[in-house]
Amino acid sequence: MALNSDLRPDPDLLLARVQEEERRKHRGKLKIFLGYAAGVGKTYEMLKAAHLRKDEGIDVRIGYVETHGRPETDALLEGLTIIPKKLVEYRGVTLQELDLDAVLSASPRLVLVDELAHTNAPGSRHPKRYQDVEEILDAGIDVYTTLNIQHLESLNDVVAQISGVLVRETIPDRVIDEATELEIVDLPPPELLQRLRDGKVYVPELVANAIDRFFKEGNLYALRELTLRRTAERIDEQMLAYMQTHAIPGPWAAVESILVCVGPSPLSERLVRIARRQADRMNARWTAIYIETPSHHRLSKRSKEQIWRSLQLAEKMGAKTATVFGLNVAYAAIDYARKHNITRILIGKTLRPRWQEFLFGSVVDQLIHNSGTIDVYVISSSEVAPEKPADMEPLLPVSPPRSYIDSLVLVILITVLGWLVRPFISPTNLVMFYMLAVVISAFRWGLRPAILTAVLGILAFDFFFVAPNFSFRVSDTEYVITFAGFVAVGTLISLLVARVRDHAIAVQTRDNETSTLYALSQDLAIAVDVDSIILAVSTQINDIFQWKSAFLLPEEDRLLIHTASLGLILDDDEMAVATWAYRHRAIAGYDTDTLPGSRLRYIPIQSSRAILGVIGVKPAEPKGVITPEQERILLAFANQTAIALERVNLARTVAESPKTVPGST
Repeated sequence: MALNSDLRPDPDLLLARVQEEERRKHRGKLKIFLGYAAGVGKTYEMLKAAHLRKDEGIDVRIGYVETHGRPETDALLEGLTIIPKKLVEYRGVTLQELDLDAVLSASPRLVLVDELAHTNAPGSRHPKRYQDVEEILDAGIDVYTTLNIQHLESLNDVVAQISGVLVRETIPDRVIDEATELEIVDLPPPELLQRLRDGKVYVPELVANAIDRFFKEGNLYALRELTLRRTAERIDEQMLAYMQTHAIPGPWAAVESILVCVGPSPLSERLVRIARRQADRMNARWTAIYIETPSHHRLSKRSKEQIWRSLQLAEKMGAKTATVFGLNVAYAAIDYARKHNITRILIGKTLRPRWQEFLFGSVVDQLIHNSGTIDVYVISSSEVAPEKPADMEPLLPVSPPRSYIDSLVLVILITVLGWLVRPFISPTNLVMFYMLAVVISAFRWGLRPAILTAVLGILAFDFFFVAPNFSFRVSDTEYVITFAGFVAVGTLISLLVARVRDHAIAVQTRDNETSTLYALSQDLAIAVDVDSIILAVSTQINDIFQWKSAFLLPEEDRLLIHTASLGLILDDDEMAVATWAYRHRAIAGYDTDTLPGSRLRYIPIQSSRAILGVIGVKPAEPKGVITPEQERILLAFANQTAIALERVNLARTVAESPKTVPGST
């Protein structure tokens, strides 16, 4: 087998790229001036950039800029057209906000909107300013804006741990990911602290409190590093997208990245820990991957659990995890590494007898030979691998006795046929009849009956057709070579058929998963109310996994059981776990790191707008694991349920809303 040498771009990636570019054609461009704290000069740099655009003849206007009374920043307002702010009354206080309608009406080429993470005053069209900016962008207007790193949603808990301050105003990470350009506005922490003491950031009365609570030098260094790292991640994603779109095989070693290959061996957990230590030393991103080959279904339950434990351990340690299908472990790993710009691969090697490596090949040798510019690190185990793993299921299940009887009958029929045509065909050519019997036996009854057919066939050929006839003695040594070749070819054909069956089972498994999701989508498409949606999903869960399920939906401020399988009772402890999953919008319960003592696993039903409920599933085996394939299907079920529930809720809202009569006042 050779590596895929097709350097054509991935058509799916090209299509996504074209669709994204088509969407951006009619949308404004967003440039974010990103800093790590207030006072580094984001607004100042934004205004300077705006003057440069104005000098180019661009229509630039200020939608909202907060200078905080800094003279050098105020001076940059001169020469730029300012759109008046909107005044909003709230609890006796007049608040100044961005006048979104005025910006859209003026329709400038570029508008400046400061403080992207700002929360708008109650009564505004959008609760957050970033939503105002998105509407401006949709109108085809370019936007310059400012943002501090602590306002990113994904970093909220990290910033709270560093600074001890929980930032309330956050924006989704997608906003920064969709920005056309990021510009880091940087200032060394000692200089920022000096600006703070000089009163250039806050009024003097607030300086001491700010330094004590947030503006500690250690905090600033940590936030500065977060800013640079987040920007580097975005640049790395852009570079990877470019490589994939243009079918550049890579890797480009602009940043170190590690891929660790795990498998059913206990060595995998050690590999994961080594990969984490290397990633820490190199400040590199890392991924743990399992290559699922067609023989995956023959692994024992214990081996499969070992794989999932290794992947879960890697995820806990901060790795990205993936399971990919491949016919060959080495080639699949290299293909994944080149597509994802991986610079080094870690793989384990259990010592095996040399004759096994000579006959069956070595994954490590294949990986090293074909890795190209990718570094390969081999971690050896001191244990010698057994010739046959104790927990590996047979290559093919033991065939029923009838299969062996059918093989014997087939050999007898071939022998009778050979005896009838013996006067017209040389004895050597009669061997082909028995070879045909081996092929038929392998396809119909499996590996073991096929091997039996090969042995019986060569004995029958020797006894009836090789001189001296009706004895097992061979007068011509040439037939000894024929016998050996027949047995070798017959066994090889049987093994190839076994491999084809493995491939067929693997394809069927994935086809079943696709068919399951398709069947559910069809059922949900015709569901007209909540009950029919839940019935469709619970039926699919029972048909596929034979698991019991429960659906919990919110009513007022509580989570209540809407539907549960017959005999499934949720006590107070189970309800507490379900409520936790609902409130935190995270998976919890059985076989997870959160409240694992629960009998059920709870998966939130959440759409892009809100969380709509929780699905609870109870595996049939009390101490079994929920495999990644099962988890992937459950998450897909939850996502499709959320879409269907949101559709039904929207239809209900439209139906209940008062209709306006034409001509009425």
